[in-house]
Amino acid sequence: MNRTIRRASVFCLLLVLALLGRATWVQAYQARALADDDHNRRKTIAQYAQPLGDIIVAGSPVTGSKGTQAGDLAYKRTYTQGELYAAVTGYSSQAYGATQLEGIYSHVLDGTDDRLKNPLDVVTGKRAAPGGVLTTIDPDVQKAAYEALGDDKGAAVAIDPRTGQILGMVSTPSYDPSKISGTSDGDTWKELLSDPDKPLTNRALRQPLAPGSTFKLVVASAALENGLYSSVDERTDSPDPYTLPGTSTVLKNESASAPCENATLRTALQYSCNNVFAKVAADLGEDKVRAMAEKFGFNTEKLDVPVRASKSVYPTGMDKSSTALTGIGQFEVTATPMQMAMVSAALANGGELAAPHMVSEVTDSDGNALQKIADGDTKRVVSASTAEQLRSAMVTVVEQGTGTNARIDGAEVGGKTGTAQNGVGNSNTPYAWFTSYAKDGSTGKEVAVAVVVEDSGSARSEVSGNGLAAPIAQKMMKAALKR
Repeated sequence: MNRTIRRASVFCLLLVLALLGRATWVQAYQARALADDDHNRRKTIAQYAQPLGDIIVAGSPVTGSKGTQAGDLAYKRTYTQGELYAAVTGYSSQAYGATQLEGIYSHVLDGTDDRLKNPLDVVTGKRAAPGGVLTTIDPDVQKAAYEALGDDKGAAVAIDPRTGQILGMVSTPSYDPSKISGTSDGDTWKELLSDPDKPLTNRALRQPLAPGSTFKLVVASAALENGLYSSVDERTDSPDPYTLPGTSTVLKNESASAPCENATLRTALQYSCNNVFAKVAADLGEDKVRAMAEKFGFNTEKLDVPVRASKSVYPTGMDKSSTALTGIGQFEVTATPMQMAMVSAALANGGELAAPHMVSEVTDSDGNALQKIADGDTKRVVSASTAEQLRSAMVTVVEQGTGTNARIDGAEVGGKTGTAQNGVGNSNTPYAWFTSYAKDGSTGKEVAVAVVVEDSGSARSEVSGNGLAAPIAQKMMKAALKR
């Protein structure tokens, strides 16, 4: 054979072998990755080829599906009271993907989860009937939060302190996921993205802000747990006015007439005395305050409920004056409403924090459980004695102090208000906070709540935790206690 022809033949054979090898590699090893690739149109076609499974609240679906009557995507997602539950469900969009519970449980809801299939279906890749996701949300609490927030920009979270079940989670302004579930919703999508109020952001989980005076509960916990003071009724060493260590900056209290000089922790919480908690934080030092904050959940990188919450931060590397400012929830301290609800929940639950979660069960199409999320995964944050003392002080705040708008007749209610600076030199409207708990002795029901109002349209002089946030929390707590 001619040498040139022989070389060309060998080269062609090598090319054929390379092609066969590549085809084998793609089909045997990369098939699943290609099938699951978000850019694979066939994946989207298959996902919406049948009605999706539902997200359930109190036994009723808050999601649905309907035929599109056109195109290659047979069904699209629908939502019942979409704006009310958007912070819980997220969205499932043919064009923009899926978020929150819709995204986390997408394979259950579209029938591709292997747990839904029999062995033959797993081998053949056949799509199973979709499953469902059962939430812990109480529709009465959810509605109370949504209606009470109204046109305010803010968020609210309610937790059962004993179980960690999330009973309500609202973020406003909200949006209707139905309006972005198809392929021709580009204008609505652009409006949502360009809206300065960011309605697509779940403020309850994903918007850490300065917590202001609600953080004083964490500082008070550190003071008691570290033996700086033996009880909430022991007088502190707290000059008024208080000059930040190493500076000439005088820290003032909201009310000049409040009895804050050397006040007890109870009185300091009742009147929200900045001098007391700044001095306590400085006396304890950064490390001890941070250690307590982290027990409550601050600086946790992966807080999944199961939607991941942004990290609430207690900073490091501070001088003594900055540490003092963290004592009043300022400087670089940030917290989500979920985090501040966790603080109240731990104190309400005798010092133990139950892991927060808003899904109780994942089921197949027949309602059989694929996964059950158990309650009761708790950890000790503070001693039972510290928790009891701080609950008593929080009750004083509501009965006689800055949180009177949270009172509920016949129930034990404790809370802490907060008004946090916003912007350079507090140039923007402050944030109004309230974190609280309520217990009904006759029924045994309990709830812990945190509310933040970022902007209500009120004048700066009218912004306060008691004026704006406490009434919202009160309505949520009443709904949880069914009062």
